[in-house]
Amino acid sequence: MERREREICEVTLWGSAGNMLLLVFKFVAAVAGQSSAMMADAIHSLSDFLTDIVVIVFVKMGAKPQDKSHDYGHGKFETFATLIIGVALIAAAIGIIVAAAGNIADWMSGTDLEAPGMLALWAALVSIAVKELLYQYTARRGRRLGSQAMIANAWHHRSDALSSVGSAIGIGGAIMFGGRFTVLDPVASIIVALMLLRVAYTLIKASVEELTDGSLPDDVEQEIIDIICSFPDISEPHNLRTRHIGNNIAIEAHIRMNGDMTLSQAHDIASAIEGKLKQRFGQSTHVGLHMEPKK
Repeated sequence: MERREREICEVTLWGSAGNMLLLVFKFVAAVAGQSSAMMADAIHSLSDFLTDIVVIVFVKMGAKPQDKSHDYGHGKFETFATLIIGVALIAAAIGIIVAAAGNIADWMSGTDLEAPGMLALWAALVSIAVKELLYQYTARRGRRLGSQAMIANAWHHRSDALSSVGSAIGIGGAIMFGGRFTVLDPVASIIVALMLLRVAYTLIKASVEELTDGSLPDDVEQEIIDIICSFPDISEPHNLRTRHIGNNIAIEAHIRMNGDMTLSQAHDIASAIEGKLKQRFGQSTHVGLHMEPKK
C-alpha cells in the first residue's frame, strides 16, 4: 500500500470510529429522549459511517497503477467515490425532510408533539464538537494529500455537525419553551436538510464534470499554454485538450517547431516541455504533444 493510500485510509478509519460511536450515542439518545430530530441526526451519522467504507474501498481501487485495461490508471474510481458520497448526502437530506414533514403535519392537525429529553440535547452538543473536529482534521489532510474523496468526506463530517446544530436549536427550543414550540424540533431538521442538499449538489456537480471529462479551468489552460510558449523553439500551440484523471490531469496539445530540426532535437524539446509541465502539475501528469513543422 502506497503512503498516500495508507494515510487516506488512516484518516478515514479515525473518522469511521468517531461516526460509529456517535451513531450508537445518537440512536440511544433519540429513543430515550424521544426526539425525531435526533433520530434524523442518527440516520445522518449512519450515512457518514457507510460513506467512510466507500472512501476506503474506492481509494484503494483508485491507487492501482495503469494496466492493460486502464491505460490512464484507475484515478477516476476516487472521483466516483465522491459522487456516491454526494448521492448519500441527498438521500440523508430527503430522509430528514420526510420525517420532519410528518411531524409538522401532525402538529398542524392539532397533535401535541412530545418535548425531547435532555439526553437528546447533550447528544447534539457532543456531536457538534466531535464532527467539527473530524471535519478540520479530514479536510486538512485531504488538501495536503490532494484527495477529492477525503475532502468530500470532510464535508460530510461538517454536514453532520450542521445537522446537529439544527437539532440542538430545535431540541433546546422545544425543551425550553415546551407546548406548541415543540415543532421547532422538526422545523430545524428541515432547514439543515436543505443545507445538506446544497453541499451534495456541489459535490455531485464537480464529480459529474470530471467523470464526463470536463476541461480544466481557463486560467489553468492558459498557464499550460504559457509554459509551452516559454520555450523559444515552439510556436502556435493549438488543439489543447485537458481533463482530470482522479487527482491527476491529462494534457494534450499540438505544437509547431522548425521543420529543419532533426528528430532528436525535436524529441529533446518535447521532453523538456513535458518535464516542465510535470514539475508544475505533478509527475503523474499525462502529457501528449503532437509536433508539426512551422508553415
